[in-house]
Amino acid sequence: MRAPALPGAACVLALCLAAAPSAQAQAHADLDLVHPVRSGDTLYGLARHYLGDARLWPQLQHANAVREPRHLQPATQLRIPMRLLPAGSAQVVFASGATRVAPGAVAQPLHAGQALAEGEAIRAAPDGFISVRLADGTLVRVQADSQLRIEQLRRTGRAGDAQSILQLQRGSVDSSVPPRPGSARRFEVRTPGASTAVRGTRFTVELDAQGRTLAAVTEGRLAVAPHSAGSAAVDTGQGLVVGDDGRPGQRQALLPAPGLQAVADTLEDADLLYLPLQSVGGATAYQVQLARDAQFTQVLRGGRFDSAELRLPAVADGSYYLQARAIDAHGLPGWPAQRSITVKAHPIAPLLQQPAAGASLERGAGALSCTPVAGVTRYRIQVAAAAGFAAPVLDTLQDGCALALAALPPGRYEWRAASVRQRPDGVPDQGPFSAPRAFAVAERPPPPEVVAEQSGDRLQLRWQGHAGQRFQLQLATSAGFEEGSVVLDEQLDAAAWAAPSSALAGAYHLRLRTLDPSGLRSGFSTPRLIILAAPVVSGDGLPVRSADGQPVARP
Repeated sequence: MRAPALPGAACVLALCLAAAPSAQAQAHADLDLVHPVRSGDTLYGLARHYLGDARLWPQLQHANAVREPRHLQPATQLRIPMRLLPAGSAQVVFASGATRVAPGAVAQPLHAGQALAEGEAIRAAPDGFISVRLADGTLVRVQADSQLRIEQLRRTGRAGDAQSILQLQRGSVDSSVPPRPGSARRFEVRTPGASTAVRGTRFTVELDAQGRTLAAVTEGRLAVAPHSAGSAAVDTGQGLVVGDDGRPGQRQALLPAPGLQAVADTLEDADLLYLPLQSVGGATAYQVQLARDAQFTQVLRGGRFDSAELRLPAVADGSYYLQARAIDAHGLPGWPAQRSITVKAHPIAPLLQQPAAGASLERGAGALSCTPVAGVTRYRIQVAAAAGFAAPVLDTLQDGCALALAALPPGRYEWRAASVRQRPDGVPDQGPFSAPRAFAVAERPPPPEVVAEQSGDRLQLRWQGHAGQRFQLQLATSAGFEEGSVVLDEQLDAAAWAAPSSALAGAYHLRLRTLDPSGLRSGFSTPRLIILAAPVVSGDGLPVRSADGQPVARP
């Protein structure tokens, strides 16, 4: 295409005098592009390159007060007003707990696929997160409790290079800018204290409560320009803090990533996600996020914690990605650690009821029981011995949450239970197992075999016992030991008992049973009839004794 003829100088002067730059143009002067003029440049070619339309060359002439459009002076600079650039695009990829703030409009909830325009501000709630994708593929992740304003969202004509400037008004953003060698792309994140510019990198910018600007780079290079003066290059693995006075500090090496080895592959708690991180020397806090995708464009949970052992609110069952960073004494986030995890907490496990932890069950008569769970059709119950649950001795599916142990031999065991529900497609869906509980199976101890020794009015009973066993002895006036007939019910630590000499004179039925350390009890022994005689006493109430010193009993 042939370039149109340029007007004469008189016409150019008239055009320049016709109108001064608009107030909007003045307000956005710092957002404009600057083109260094090279030999052979023309307003016509520059308008086609930057504005996408060669016919707009008079606007470039007007904006720069060019008096001789046919002859641009090399080594000079030509300003490309931002307002003339074709509009760019930005789209919400994901939003959680977030609002859209548009000047002069009521705040509206954000949603995936929503387009954003210049002048709009987006805010993530304290429990929210927003990710935005720009036309050139740049991904901006607005962290919890943050607000970001879109100052510039343009592109440079046919070249299609994005010209994006974002103003961080609160909180933190994490940006991924894909490399495009040879492009004229411009991407900046600005704060009240500094601006950060990149060409291809992954970096975080934070505006903290003290008004400081914190920048940390994990890929590529970042140019940080404090508003006080100068510019500093921050390379991969480095961070920089700009004070609220606009003065930059020293570049800092980022802290290493915290280890995630102690985090379970599958998290099974229906209420909390337990995330034990490996602590990092020099860390004052830890930052963690849980996302649906490895690029962390869909963050569902996140937070900053003082301890490396932390917990997040639970999420629905599924596959997720976990990312953690250590925060240093300057507030800079360190290298990220990332791994995939699975959450499988439903259907929830039943509560184990009987037996109590560590209790013993009688061989052939013991049973396990747990609480039912709503919406569950069956229960999987496992019993394991020393080899553990890798080789359980019992592994059954039950319609009810109970299992009889008639065939289980004496020994020490653990048991656990899981709920199993039916999915709509008919496939069983098992939830996590409960925490295991220990129990034992033991033989029921036999009743004691009693040997009686009578000496005067004293009755001495003895029987066989074992270490740790205790015994229960009862005396009753009835052989059936009915309620009200029992006159003595005593627990003994030794396998012996001596009848009192006078308090219980008369005929009684006696029985014993063993109380084993395992918790099991024997049956009562066969009742035996014993007669306790009252001693003969003298007039002063003292017992009368025989020649050998034994008390004399009444016949």
